[in-house]
Amino acid sequence: MLRKLIGCCLVLLAGSSFADEVQVAVAANFAAPMKQIALAFEQTTGHKALLSFGATGKFYAQIKNAAPFDILLAADQTTPTQLAQEQAAVAGSQFTYAIGKLVLWSAAAGLVDAQGAILKHGSFAHLALASPKQAPYGAAALETLTALNLVKELSPKFVQGESIGQTYTFVATGNAELGFVALSQVWENNQIKSGSAWIVPENLYAPLRQDAILLKHGKDNSAALALLAYLKTDAAKNIIRSYGYRF
Repeated sequence: MLRKLIGCCLVLLAGSSFADEVQVAVAANFAAPMKQIALAFEQTTGHKALLSFGATGKFYAQIKNAAPFDILLAADQTTPTQLAQEQAAVAGSQFTYAIGKLVLWSAAAGLVDAQGAILKHGSFAHLALASPKQAPYGAAALETLTALNLVKELSPKFVQGESIGQTYTFVATGNAELGFVALSQVWENNQIKSGSAWIVPENLYAPLRQDAILLKHGKDNSAALALLAYLKTDAAKNIIRSYGYRF
């Protein structure tokens, strides 16, 4: 209860101070909920969140090359931890803002079955996944295929996106018949909003714990501090939960 009150107070205090802007690097899977959160955050605090979306690995390289981001909302825990160890982020500011889920999805209704058996028995030419080196959801997809002993069989059909956002586009446009994407990209009103999908059992890949961290560039930015506080509020968590994430 005390933590909740402190978080609320931080948001209210931020709202009463001079409005500022915060530059946020956001993992591509979190684009939809973060756009909604940014609007609510601005209405609540007066601060404006300027959002950039992409692959966590690419953001890491940009941050190391002095890109002026104030906050990183990563798709993993490893990258924020590494940035803190390398003194590119503020130690002690890291926390898990969401735990994501992987889904095998097709824009075509009826193509992907509820057990994912199409991977073993289906006929398709292209399977999209994000780059395992750049995107944690791509690593989770590869981990899933390894657990199913299907990497060797299916690797000739791989179409790799730089980020999970690009991977989603491959499938949504039909350039790949199916692919591994984030559940948040295809989830609405507690169901798959279009096409067909298999929600991958979470025992087939390591938990997709997504961590936020305050970057060195943003350590004195009141809007950055306010946004990190806002992500911990019930209002933000309700938005995050509505996109299929858990905590």
